[in-house]
Amino acid sequence: MRERMLRGELYIGQDPDNAAEFLRVQDLLAQFKGSAPGASAQREALLRQTLRHVDEGVVIRPPFFCEYGAISIGDRTFVNVDAVMLDVALITIGAACQIATRVQLLTAAHPIDPQLRRAGWEYGQPITLADNVWLGGGVSVCPGVTIGQDAVVGTGAVVTQDLLASWRLGYLPASCGRSEIETGSRSPLARSSEFVTRLWPPTSTSTSPTGSASSTGTP
Repeated sequence: MRERMLRGELYIGQDPDNAAEFLRVQDLLAQFKGSAPGASAQREALLRQTLRHVDEGVVIRPPFFCEYGAISIGDRTFVNVDAVMLDVALITIGAACQIATRVQLLTAAHPIDPQLRRAGWEYGQPITLADNVWLGGGVSVCPGVTIGQDAVVGTGAVVTQDLLASWRLGYLPASCGRSEIETGSRSPLARSSEFVTRLWPPTSTSTSPTGSASSTGTP
């Protein structure tokens, strides 16, 4: 059943192999969560035991939640507190990504057919974040989504479809479109604390709300 799960096929979650791997990972995460604030070397070692691949310079702040450790993370990626990664299928995160507080990467899904669901069948679809993706606080990424390089997703958005490289997904209610940096007096180059984009194709409100931006904060 475990191989079926990782291939994205229907599987039963109570399979003994899955149950054993789940317990192994949860024991490691309990140690990770309980580590002292200055114990960065210990946390790094625990992450390398927990996850499929962890590159150099990766920082994940506890608490951090996953199920099976089917996660690969590229170098210099930062994951802030309370991240939830339901990894019944593979989660691949590129280099230099910024993942803000309480982000959810949710590969898990259930059949629409009520009989299959009642019988306990479920499945997953992989999630991929390319390099230099920024996810704002509380973002949810749904099963099967790929987010392209340099894309930015604003606070609280729910990503249900793929985003191309360098696209922006605005605040709730979320709108998807290619970004044009505003010019003039409100240029983000002039005020780095502001995040201002224009969505294309145009919507009824052409400019997204303005919020604060930082390397670990919320777009």
